[in-house]
Amino acid sequence: MTEQTPFHTAAQQLIAAGRFIDSKGWVPATSGNFSVRLPDGTIAITVSGKHKGHLHPDDIMLIDADANSLDGKKPSAETGLHTGIYRRFPDINAVLHPHPLNTVLVSKLFGTEIVLENYELLKAFRGINTHESRIVVPIFANDQDIPRLATQADAYLDTHPDCHAYIIAGHGLYTWGTSVEETLRYLEALDFLFACELHLHGAQK
Repeated sequence: MTEQTPFHTAAQQLIAAGRFIDSKGWVPATSGNFSVRLPDGTIAITVSGKHKGHLHPDDIMLIDADANSLDGKKPSAETGLHTGIYRRFPDINAVLHPHPLNTVLVSKLFGTEIVLENYELLKAFRGINTHESRIVVPIFANDQDIPRLATQADAYLDTHPDCHAYIIAGHGLYTWGTSVEETLRYLEALDFLFACELHLHGAQK
């Protein structure tokens, strides 16, 4: 049996993550993009314009740490947001960016951030072991100029290194973890907590 390469393993993880995230309704049409950092520092990432619930191995490509394609395929326009997260956090190995409905609604109803506190489910996040905790998820204005958006996100993370995720208004959510499994856990927790806040603010019946 041929031994799987790190890229092939990462591709299979991204395909499985895409199917799970699609089953939740978090990546309508061809929205979203997902990535995994490989041991050599290169990054496996979904190509542009593919439905994330129906990914195949050919829909995963390889880029370097500066977002340059290494196999001739076309990455998402938002690839620079992934590479910015990897540059900042050396222990992070997965970045997931879906477009969940609850995230989009939160971005329309809250200002520049949403505060989540005193929820048991906050313990889903690494380093949190009590409900008596508080996390802040910033909300950035959408911007088609990805380098400018990446600079804004980077400036926020300069002063908030414990941030677990950020929202792009009217767009979607970025979150990251040490593995795909951990990052999927964060997505589920955030979606539930955003739903709680929407109910509390009367935005959902």
